[in-house]
Amino acid sequence: MAQFKYIARNTAGRTIEGVIEAPAQKSASDKLRSQRFTVTSLSEIKTGEDILARINPFKPGVKSKDLVIFSRQLATLVSAGVPIVQGLNILTDQIQSVVFKQIITAIRTDIESGIGIADSMKKHPKAFSELYVSMIRAGETGGVLDAILERLSTYLESAEELRGKVKGAMVYPLVICGVASVVTLFLLIAVIPTFKNVFASFGGELPLPTRILLSFSDFLRHQFLFLAIIPVGLYILLKQWYKTEKGVETIDRLLIHLPAFGDLLTKVAVSKFTRTLGTLIKSGVPILQALDTVAKTSGNKVVEMAIMKARESIREGEKIADPLKLSGIFPPMVIQMVSVGEETGNLEIMLSKIADFYDQEVDTAVKAMTSLIEPVIICVMGVVIGAIVICMFLPIFKMSSMIDAH
Repeated sequence: MAQFKYIARNTAGRTIEGVIEAPAQKSASDKLRSQRFTVTSLSEIKTGEDILARINPFKPGVKSKDLVIFSRQLATLVSAGVPIVQGLNILTDQIQSVVFKQIITAIRTDIESGIGIADSMKKHPKAFSELYVSMIRAGETGGVLDAILERLSTYLESAEELRGKVKGAMVYPLVICGVASVVTLFLLIAVIPTFKNVFASFGGELPLPTRILLSFSDFLRHQFLFLAIIPVGLYILLKQWYKTEKGVETIDRLLIHLPAFGDLLTKVAVSKFTRTLGTLIKSGVPILQALDTVAKTSGNKVVEMAIMKARESIREGEKIADPLKLSGIFPPMVIQMVSVGEETGNLEIMLSKIADFYDQEVDTAVKAMTSLIEPVIICVMGVVIGAIVICMFLPIFKMSSMIDAH
């Protein structure tokens, strides 16, 4: 039971302050009104546990996979005629995540106290995105919550599959690079110094490549902590800069124009934009509200700016295709299909077809990138390890030639 601090006026016009217990803010407001109070201020009192939970960086969040499973199960229950509160009650017992279970319990309590489903979900932005809330609100308003939940489940499953493909493309090269880096550092820090004493016993001057490698190895061993702090510091600075308006725009624009990887990000952005917008329009969300939601959930500032320009264009009575074309981000095929969709009045169908096409394009791009990165990394690793081995064997070759000459 939560506690709420209130300021209200009684029937005599006197201002009264106090604290009231209630399961939700609406319940607290109704309770005060039943006592013939006019509420002027009502806010929840945050306890020490609430504050610590909010600032705790290790607090587990809600996984996208859990949300996908929950949405599909809830859609099935609602389609079968199960009341929403009863459905949430059934799902609460099946949810494994403690955090997600608490959120669903809080939503169920809010709904029981008279708060709308969308409004109760909006209180938990870490679990339910603006897109999710917008679609639920459209279904709630139109009385087609079962159809919206079904559509939302399908969308989330497609988005999760797309996210998995992109993660798969990222994880493999990162693991290979990580292993290659660890092996190289191990050779430079732990193995090469053991040869230094051996070479010193030979006498004479070492070859230049060997001297450079030994000096680099000494530098790494003595300055390792300092060198390890540099990337951490750069990461923190970059992260802070990314929080600024200029920083996020610059980095997002740079990512989109990266060779090979930028093409993949563009395809992912197009697929996400078209599928999200198509799903919202098909669910009955007004086009301006849908574009606003899509822009905020695009994940890329450059794409967001292009979508917002399209939104302003529609507000002024123009078409959506023209500002998308001027952005330079969306491929010509997307512009043409969106334009045809606008002309024929089947925009959501065209958007869905574009999304399906670009999902396949992402799959193809991921496979191509993975097959390309693997030999490149192996070649680079071979060159680095080979250069180290050659530098270590040069003194031995030199000593052998001196013995032969003698």
